[in-house]
Amino acid sequence: MADRYAIAVGTFYEDLAARLIEGARRVFEAAEGEVVVHEVPGAFELPLAARYCAVSGRYAGVACLGAVIRGETDHYEYVCSQAAAGIARVSLDTGVPCSFGVLTVATRDQALARLGGKRHQGEDAARAVLRMVELRRELA
Repeated sequence: MADRYAIAVGTFYEDLAARLIEGARRVFEAAEGEVVVHEVPGAFELPLAARYCAVSGRYAGVACLGAVIRGETDHYEYVCSQAAAGIARVSLDTGVPCSFGVLTVATRDQALARLGGKRHQGEDAARAVLRMVELRRELA
């Protein structure tokens, strides 16, 4: 039976979210995994979505995806730090691998540069989940 993986994605920037999902889905499906996508409004909601997915017992791992683009206020700092800390906490609290595939950039061009070419943030997030699932099994 194939492993099932969750993608929790903040859809505030819908076009970027779609490209992140495509990349993560490619990697999970290449590993013969089943993928279920759960959408939330933005990056700040990702830790709770990851927790819901992790404690459900339905998923081997969770790729957390989204984008935060710096604006003129401090909002960016709060959202990025809380999303990163929350996702890490979910992994540590539950033991379910959760990756941080959130683009934290100053401009839209920087976000697009991380969605193709040498690296793809969605693909990288899925690869991180796969590796941590593998490591968990190796050490079990």
